[in-house]
Parts: sequence; structure tokens; C-alpha cells
Amino acid sequence: MSERADSAPASPPVSPSRVRELLRRHGLTPDKGFGQNFLIDAAVLRSIVEAADVRAGDTVLEVGPGLGVLTVELARRAERVVSVELDARLLPALAETLVATTNVEVVQGDATDFDLDLLPPRSLLVANLPYNAATAVVSRALTSCRFARLVFLVQREVAQRMCARPSTPEYGALTLLVAHFGRARIVRSVPPGVFLPPPKVTSAVVRIDVRPDATPDPELFDLIRHGFAHRRKTLLKNLILAGYPREGARLALVGLGLDPRVRAEELDLDAFLALRRALRGGDAPR
Repeated sequence: MSERADSAPASPPVSPSRVRELLRRHGLTPDKGFGQNFLIDAAVLRSIVEAADVRAGDTVLEVGPGLGVLTVELARRAERVVSVELDARLLPALAETLVATTNVEVVQGDATDFDLDLLPPRSLLVANLPYNAATAVVSRALTSCRFARLVFLVQREVAQRMCARPSTPEYGALTLLVAHFGRARIVRSVPPGVFLPPPKVTSAVVRIDVRPDATPDPELFDLIRHGFAHRRKTLLKNLILAGYPREGARLALVGLGLDPRVRAEELDLDAFLALRRALRGGDAPR
């Protein structure tokens, strides 16, 4: 990793005492409605930054900068950091933390509404994501095709769903969406005690390397969504409920060497791609 020599941001408030003092001085309390759990552990912060591998020419989108703990470290390395913060109460504290930075743009607003086309191609997304918005933010970032790499902190169960293998309880539509765009891996688990206040769940750092040729495939995504619509039902039953003719769907499965009783969680991405091609030979869903 390379650091920018032309900026020298102040040290981030990563210790419990510094976070408490910053909150106290600005009259702030963490808001559950915004999913606020502030990072207070330097080792976890270092894990996120190292996994992101930010380089001097990179533009980084950060979602939910909070008090600026991660923002300062990103600013040391990136050409430009765009930090989108929904909670306007945090802006004065964030400004204090970022007072020595010259390459951070703070945007007050909802990251799910932020115009990702304002970012250059192959930007990075690096964030301690609010639990209540994590899946939506990651899905939108992937389908935008603006990012080369995503590194973020999320609830461990969500991380496991993104990185799951077929025929496991965690495997589902989110797994396949991520797999379509790139390769995901869990960098490390993160215990509740590294946050203030500590959440009731364990978290994880996830890295997704996005393939440069990946593009959205709405037809495939619809097929996957239909396949997992009712997890207790067979894939064939779900396809019928989605409007595919029963016999055409059955023949498509059999033609791929699949048991008509197969469930969606048993198919990997290649199998869903093959199924889409097979279904194209029959009638479209009504």
C-alpha cells in the first residue's frame, strides 16, 4: 500500500476514550435507527485498510463514515475519498476529525440514492456499513459496475451469505448475485467488543474483487430470484409459480441432468446460466 505524501490527516479517533470524548463534546449518542456502532479497535481498522489495498490514484466511496475513523486512513492513501453520511448530526464531529484532510468530500445523504456515475470507473468502495443497509448498498454497488473492489464490515451472517457454497443454509440469491460480479471472501471475523456501543452480533470484514467484464444480467437475476422465492419448495415448483409452463421447466431440468426434485440451493452459478439457456428454448414465463 502506498501513502499520499501531500496530505497529513490527523490521527483517527479509534480508541474507546477518544470516541467517547468526541461524542461527548458534540453532544452525540449512537442512534440505533441509523445502525450506528462506532469502531474503536485499531487492529480491525488496519485489517479493513490492508484488505482494501488503496493506491495513490484511487477514488474511494465510503458509506457511513460516522466519526471519520476509517475516513482518515483512506485519505492517507487515496487520491480522493467521497464519504456519504446520512446522519446530519455527525457532520460537525466528522469535520473535526477531517480538519487536516484535503482530499475528502463529505456528502450528507442516503447512499442508496447517491449517483454512483459521479465516480470514475474502477473506483473502490470501503466502508463500515450500517447493518440495516448493507445488502442494499453492496447490491447496488455491484450492479452499477463502477467498482473494482469492495471491502466492508457487515454482520457475519450477511458475510456468510455472500461467500456461501451451494447446498448450505446460507447459500441463496445474494450469494449468486455476488458470484456473478466477482469473487468474495471473508477477511476476518470481528467481535462485538470492538464497537461502541457493542452490537449483539459478530461482524466480519468482506472483500469482493469485481471482474472488469461483469455486467448486469436482469434475466438471470429474475430466474435466480424466482428459484429461491420459496426455499422449502423445489426449483421446479418455484418456476411453475413464476409462470413457466410445467412441462417445459421439467424438461429443461432433465435436459441438464438435474433431478426435477432439485432445490435452487443445489445449483451453482454455472448451473443457473445453463438453466436459463435451456428455458429459452421453451415458452417464456407468463
